[in-house]
Amino acid sequence: SQLFIKDLHFDGVPVRIYLPREPSASKRRGVIFIHGGCGIFGSIRGYERICRYIARKSDSVVVSVGYHLAPEHKYPAQTLECLRATVHFLKTADTYGVDPARIIVCGDSVGGSFTATVCQELGHRTDIPKIRAQVLIYPFLQALNFNLPSHQKNAAVAFLPREHTVHFILKYLNKDCSLKEPILAGSHVPESINLKYRKWINPDLIPDKFKLGYKPPLPTLFLPQVHEEVQELFEPWMSPLLAEDAVVCGLPDTCIVTCEHDVLRDEGLLYKKRLEDNNVRVTWHHVENGFH
Repeated sequence: SQLFIKDLHFDGVPVRIYLPREPSASKRRGVIFIHGGCGIFGSIRGYERICRYIARKSDSVVVSVGYHLAPEHKYPAQTLECLRATVHFLKTADTYGVDPARIIVCGDSVGGSFTATVCQELGHRTDIPKIRAQVLIYPFLQALNFNLPSHQKNAAVAFLPREHTVHFILKYLNKDCSLKEPILAGSHVPESINLKYRKWINPDLIPDKFKLGYKPPLPTLFLPQVHEEVQELFEPWMSPLLAEDAVVCGLPDTCIVTCEHDVLRDEGLLYKKRLEDNNVRVTWHHVENGFH
């Protein structure tokens, strides 16, 4: 009763928009919400309650993006659709009573990954309004190292165990799932790439309190044939943590939510450090008893 809800298409992308019915004396804030589900699950309908809640509690206009799912719609169709919907909303915000300078992008899990990519892609654009902030809720941000402390600690935690994480990534990319074991071991990453990105993806960068019981993995044999099969994993669109500093420094204010019992916890911690190192303002919420 408090919201006007309508299904639309933004530049061909299905969206559901939530507009507060109460008249506003000034233009409202806008929220673009990108749902999780590994790129292969999830829907606008599945996130109906949270989007209604955000619209009501923050008195904002919320746009929930219904990107098409993989593998039927091949990578990177999902990222491209999130980009198109975001650009459309930034350009047409006035139509919905929204201040284009007060629009944030928000997502959970792979929705957090898409959010990070959208903000990286649009950070230096001058032809559209700047995104005011990004909110990354336990985001997936890298596919190089699946042996970080949070991967070890939460390898068998319910809902998103470590093995399922890689299995779903392979499903999302429409790859052979038999590649899971060598990727879990790190055999898909040549030493040159490990050395290049060690400055950003490294257990040494994670605060000690998150490394209790951590055991550095034994060296693994590089398998060139596996590396060739999964080239997408090394693209910033798939692993936003690999974006260059020139891109990261152009990002908006950021809120990162991590959960203690989550395999992806450390990716959020590493991205937080990268953003701070590039003078991006970060607010961090860590949920001690939370899980993915």
